[in-house]
Amino acid sequence: MDLKLQNKRALVTGASRGLGFATALGLVQEGAHVAINSRNKDKLTEATSSIKTITGKDVYFFTGDVSDPATPQRIIQEAVSCLGGLDILVTNSGGPPAGLFETFDDVAWQRAVDLNFLSHVRLIRAALPHLRQSTAASVLTITSYTVKQPKPNLILSNSIRAATVGLTKSLALELGSAGIRFNSILPAWTETERIYELMAHNARINKSTIEEEIAKQSKDSALGRIGTLEEFSNPAVFLVSPAASYITGVMLTVDGGMYKGTL
Repeated sequence: MDLKLQNKRALVTGASRGLGFATALGLVQEGAHVAINSRNKDKLTEATSSIKTITGKDVYFFTGDVSDPATPQRIIQEAVSCLGGLDILVTNSGGPPAGLFETFDDVAWQRAVDLNFLSHVRLIRAALPHLRQSTAASVLTITSYTVKQPKPNLILSNSIRAATVGLTKSLALELGSAGIRFNSILPAWTETERIYELMAHNARINKSTIEEEIAKQSKDSALGRIGTLEEFSNPAVFLVSPAASYITGVMLTVDGGMYKGTL
């Protein structure tokens, strides 16, 4: 299938590793011109080098913490300047720390809101004038299947990512007439550094090993395992592509059957 991504212009945030990196790589492989962002310059440099090695193509990169209120506007401006416009925006950020409700104060909650909700708001708001000029405008927010099926010890993520899902659906309805599509992917456990960090946290609490914790999570999947990065990036790249031009307002669980609900 031709996804019609050749020469489309895309920005992916939180893309120095994990889900963001895999999505950026997939877009480049489909012929898009891509810019990536992360707060860590060294990891960004490594990511761009890896994409170049794999695809033979260059990507632009911009350092900045998307939880900082001033960063999203700057990143969008820099990306548009280098790409000559913007067709696709993938908003992604690292997750908040694990922990129980009583372990977090107002400062921790506000940090999580800035990182996992307001970063999406600010990036989309800054990108809208440019997306309105595109004939294939698409926004993908990356959230988590825990907005449908909350996980123990992840109170910040369970709560705040749900707001991003509400935002995504609302914008799909509000801006569909402008030709801008909004969707979200709700991944479950996938082979990323973030997952290994969470499993290490659980292992300390449960006095177990990381391997044992991963095995526990794998049992929740109908497929008996956690997902690969490519298994996330393939549907992500499709959703933002013109090939998915009649899909908007979708909250897609990419979870190997870990979510047990029917809706």
